[in-house]
Amino acid sequence: MATKLQSYNPRQVMNRKDFEIQHKMDTYLQKVELHHHDFHEIFFLVSGDVTYSIEGRIYRVVPGDILLISPRELHQLFIKSDTEPYERYVLWIDPAMLARLSTEKTNLEKCLNTFRENYTNQLRIPIEYMNEIRNLMEGICRESDSDGYGCDVMQESLIARLMVLLNRISDSKEEKSEEGPYTNSLVEGVIDYVNEHYGEPLSLDEMSEKLYVSKYHLSHEFRKQMGTGVYHYIQKKRVQIARQLLAQGEKPNNVFRTCGFSDYAGFYRAFKAEYGAGPREFAASFK
Repeated sequence: MATKLQSYNPRQVMNRKDFEIQHKMDTYLQKVELHHHDFHEIFFLVSGDVTYSIEGRIYRVVPGDILLISPRELHQLFIKSDTEPYERYVLWIDPAMLARLSTEKTNLEKCLNTFRENYTNQLRIPIEYMNEIRNLMEGICRESDSDGYGCDVMQESLIARLMVLLNRISDSKEEKSEEGPYTNSLVEGVIDYVNEHYGEPLSLDEMSEKLYVSKYHLSHEFRKQMGTGVYHYIQKKRVQIARQLLAQGEKPNNVFRTCGFSDYAGFYRAFKAEYGAGPREFAASFK
């Protein structure tokens, strides 16, 4: 029995602790805002004209492709929904779950390791594995909606099988699509600079000087590729890292300075706007 299709929902947090899966289809969808997760995302495109921006790398996604998105990778989706329905499976997995399902011999997070040599977000799935992957996604959907006997065991078994298959494909010569991601060296330079200096005061004047371009050209190229302004991206990156530090037990009064905010009030406003709760409230939820 096929699972019930869902429509787009802007929610970017899991309702479950371990994993969540959705089978979605939309005939019209506006731009999805730049965002990130605290968990892994496995995106499987069934149909649609889709472009994905992940940390400044632009991927042209075709039906049958898998995208692997790790925690802290800022990403954004662009859809041409007037051509055909945008249908996809989206699996969110907590890293702790994959660590628990892994063994000493088999690390299920291997293909999601951003520090891995030749890491890529995009897997172009060989035709012989296409049906198997869709059946696994459909099976996870079905079991996650079930309260029948052994549904918890079946869920974990299907997720483990899926991750083994994706890691095998990632390790094979079929790992990358032929064209690979489109990258803009200027945009990459801005992202690398922000990742290295997010804790310091940052300005367009400073970055343009470091990258040997005018600030107007830098700003235009960044917005053209990323769909957002440089300052908005910096803000996103800072609150993203702040959230991680707070979850690790760092004190809010220390975190705002570490992440480059000039005062606590500005940090509070940015954090609450992004996550719906103030830094202290968020930190208290982890105690």
